Amino acid sequence: MALTIGPEEKAKLVKLLDEGTQVLQEADDLRSGLRDTVKHIAVELDVKPAVLNKAIKIAHKRSLSEERDMFEDIEAILDTVKRGS
Repeated sequence: MALTIGPEEKAKLVKLLDEGTQVLQEADDLRSGLRDTVKHIAVELDVKPAVLNKAIKIAHKRSLSEERDMFEDIEAILDTVKRGS
């Protein structure tokens, strides 16, 4: 499929790519900053960064009850096969 791109469409594409690239760079920068903050607080609280990251994701998704339900299912499976203790 060949695209026919006129000057207006080209300008829109250039703008889209420029803005999209900028947004993705900003997201990367924010992720990096959050990662550093999590590491520092994890050290202060003597917890693993993964625990803090999981808490952030659960808080963001507002999914604590779903996480509890899933963990209960996992726990039941492991109890059934006598593993995980």
